[in-house]
Amino acid sequence: MLHGAAARDDAAVYRIAPDRALVATVDFFTPIVDDPSEFGAIAAANALSDVYAVGARPLFALGITAFPRDKLGTGLLEKIVSGGAAKLGEAGVPVVGGHSVDDAEPKFGYTVIGEVHPEKAIGHDGARAGDVLFLTKPLGSGLVATAIKRGLCPPALEREAISIMTKLNRAASEAMLAAGATAATDVTGYGLIGHLRGGADVYREKIPLMNGVHDLAAKDLFPDGSRRNYAAYRDQVDWGGLAEVFQMILCDAQTSGGLLVAIPPENVNEFSGDVIGVMRDDGVIRIR
Repeated sequence: MLHGAAARDDAAVYRIAPDRALVATVDFFTPIVDDPSEFGAIAAANALSDVYAVGARPLFALGITAFPRDKLGTGLLEKIVSGGAAKLGEAGVPVVGGHSVDDAEPKFGYTVIGEVHPEKAIGHDGARAGDVLFLTKPLGSGLVATAIKRGLCPPALEREAISIMTKLNRAASEAMLAAGATAATDVTGYGLIGHLRGGADVYREKIPLMNGVHDLAAKDLFPDGSRRNYAAYRDQVDWGGLAEVFQMILCDAQTSGGLLVAIPPENVNEFSGDVIGVMRDDGVIRIR
């Protein structure tokens, strides 16, 4: 086993030959948008991200579905599955099977199997002091999902968020390999702060946010996961006088977020994304 739960890596990476390793991951969740096809597409993009985060190529996927039996005749499940299959098709990943259960609350996602050269698999813990931190998608999807549920999300922001959440991290994964990334992860449920490992200076003015997220934060539309993140991490960060509402945004639980990538400083011109900070060697996260 090259990567796995012990190091809190994004996916299990298991060597099967000197030059081959299998990658396995699974992810599913409840609907976060109203349109069933878009929910399926987001679930697919999200499941693929853990494979992309270790620098691997996804091979195939198996669907995981929980759905209320009394709603099976509505066509909703078919739209969810179709949306997910279309997004996987965009990635060139076939769905080869799956499993479903009867559940009062819908849930959907995938197990994804991929492949990577054992020496090219990227984990969480390889970043070095001086490495430059990039984030490839803006933050805010947790706030947007809550606003949608409460009927308080501006339509333009909802469309922006869906476009961001359905975007594949494939290109970012390929680019980080080419740029010699030392560490990477996809930013999801633990928020940006929860996914930072080791010490870092984070530049507050450089962190990308979805348009309108500040307004949602001012209305306290944070999901419970974001609140739990903030309670867990707020005493572990030097916030540098940052307002509490922005501290919360940096802890906002994301769905299908971007890759957080550490790139050696001599290779920064080979990677595109938002530079949000630089790694330190003292174990402290500082907001600058």
